[in-house]
Amino acid sequence: MSNQPTPAAPSRGAARGLLRVAGAAAVGLAAAVAALGAGELVACAVGAGSAPVIAVGSAAIDLTPTPLKEYAVRTFGTHDKAVLLGGIYLTMALLAALAGLLAVRRPPAGAAVFGAFGGLGAWAALSRPGASPADCAPLLVAGLVGAAAVLVLARLWRRPTGAPAVRHAEPDGAGATSRRTVLAATAGTFAAGALAGIGGRALTERRYDVTAARDAVRLPAPAVPLPPLPAAVHPNVPGLSPFTTPNADFYRVDTALTLPQIDPRDWTLRIHGLVDRPQLLSFDDLLREPLEELDHTLSCVSNEVGGPYAGTARWLGAALPALLRRAGVRAGADQLVGRSKDGMTIGTPLESVLDGRRALLAVAMNGEALPVAHGFPCRSVVPGFYGYTSATKWLVDLEVTTFAAFDPYWVRRGWDRTGTVRTASRIEVPAPFAKVPAGAVDLAGTAWATHRGIAAVEVRIDGGPWQRAELAADAGPDLWRQWSYAWTGATPGTHRIEVRATDAAGAVQPESRAAPFPAGATGWHSTVVTVT
Repeated sequence: MSNQPTPAAPSRGAARGLLRVAGAAAVGLAAAVAALGAGELVACAVGAGSAPVIAVGSAAIDLTPTPLKEYAVRTFGTHDKAVLLGGIYLTMALLAALAGLLAVRRPPAGAAVFGAFGGLGAWAALSRPGASPADCAPLLVAGLVGAAAVLVLARLWRRPTGAPAVRHAEPDGAGATSRRTVLAATAGTFAAGALAGIGGRALTERRYDVTAARDAVRLPAPAVPLPPLPAAVHPNVPGLSPFTTPNADFYRVDTALTLPQIDPRDWTLRIHGLVDRPQLLSFDDLLREPLEELDHTLSCVSNEVGGPYAGTARWLGAALPALLRRAGVRAGADQLVGRSKDGMTIGTPLESVLDGRRALLAVAMNGEALPVAHGFPCRSVVPGFYGYTSATKWLVDLEVTTFAAFDPYWVRRGWDRTGTVRTASRIEVPAPFAKVPAGAVDLAGTAWATHRGIAAVEVRIDGGPWQRAELAADAGPDLWRQWSYAWTGATPGTHRIEVRATDAAGAVQPESRAAPFPAGATGWHSTVVTVT
């Protein structure tokens, strides 16, 4: 009996093995945190968009296939960027743990993982539109710091687990002391990297923040103010969206992982290309133009049938057609390309900008300077088109060109070149799967066919005959129109409600379902409710 091995020995060996793996992974993670922290500090001097995770994430967005982008927007909505960043951090953590495991066996191999990250990240930064060599500095520094950190920590980590002869020759407690030194070095590296990262990000946000500059903007009064919207544009039905969307609730769908921070004192807009007299405007120049107001419903091509990506605002800005005519548009030009500070390109049919619609270079939204998330200090607004072909946020450049000469960002990814808004309608009241009492039930919602207008909305219950809904007051063809319907005699059970709209040209919203890609979703919105 005394010669039998104790049952605890194998478990102690397995536990030691797990601890070794965890320690090696911790070495890689600590080096990664140090790398990212160093990169954040350098980004403070270069620009917020050059921070390692932001640069890699922005390149990932550009390289992501269109179907995957659509899946992300459809699945995660406005949280898609947070999901992307979370995925990048998780991937980096796994690669860092792998680098740590490699480094404790072959330190150069672990360092090579960080070197590769720095090199690929630098390439990603330089691949962005308008990038400069300085933009890759944070990634290169991050790669070097990560490689150095993992080399140092891995070599420290290997010492306590050296040859048995050396370990047995140590005084009592020397091995434990060495291990405590390794743990302290790993923890210290992690803490220093985290502090550098948090501090660097805070310094960057503080350095480039334009909140004070935005608050200091004094908006001139419009040359011809629009009257307030009449109360009759909004049915008095609880739960129905407000007619004018508050800025804080206005949807945001774009590719910017970090919001461009543009001081209006440094902002200029260049108008060039196929024009006789190129223009260069400062923000003060723009404010000295006769500013116009425009009530307009903006919608996103990624909106599913019945989706939330539409909103209405009162915009204030300079008349875009007047500025283009001042520049002298040349014969043969048929596309106006807007370029954003972050490199996005948006192409709009030029004839539609000049056909009499009130296209603006907007500087304000619902009575205040544009929020940074919506394009401060200047964005374009052209009624009749989805945002991806009409609404350039953080606008810094307008080029008059041709469709044959240039494909904008989304067109290169297969989206329709024109982007005309399709007729859409949605049910907002009752909410999907709501339980409502039998008898009289209020139905309500919103419909839009931007720059054509809505002439009628119809609803039907359980596939029965279509019934005309009551339309709220018409505020103009560039705005959505809200509707309501009194459903009398609702009987207990589950019921399906459908809606369709007819635009002012007499075209009925098609029943056939189509996905948003490549020209916008089609189909009738429906919802299911339970009458109790």
